[in-house]
Amino acid sequence: MVKRTRDLATARSRGIGFELHLQECLVLADPDAVHRAIANLLDNAVKWSPNGGTIRVELRGTEDGHAELGVRDQDPGIPPEDLPFVFDRFYRSPTARALPGSGLGLAIVRQIAEQHHGTVLARACSPGAHILLRLPLSSHCPSP
Repeated sequence: MVKRTRDLATARSRGIGFELHLQECLVLADPDAVHRAIANLLDNAVKWSPNGGTIRVELRGTEDGHAELGVRDQDPGIPPEDLPFVFDRFYRSPTARALPGSGLGLAIVRQIAEQHHGTVLARACSPGAHILLRLPLSSHCPSP
């Protein structure tokens, strides 16, 4: 699902590359909702990445029984004062207000994560932002 969603994001990416590191993971989830969450994460990374930049996408199973999808872009980063609010509905940092969007994309990701007993968090990096979506692995998935 990550590769298919990446292919759709690539079509809108203005020359931005994707570096994928994917481990097969199985989660019990609504596939349409998970696709939407992944698409929102990739679209957000594309929106903030510079032309010609690279977005790193990593999917792995964790020892505590989660599938962990990390999306790291090369944007200027999330200011520390914005980190607590990036998943709030309609929140747009002052630097984002000139860009297209309504402030719903990451809020939808959080809603989907919570509906599936998962979590999402944002970290500031240098450069860029790192968003981490965690969903419980299926009991049928082999341990990492």
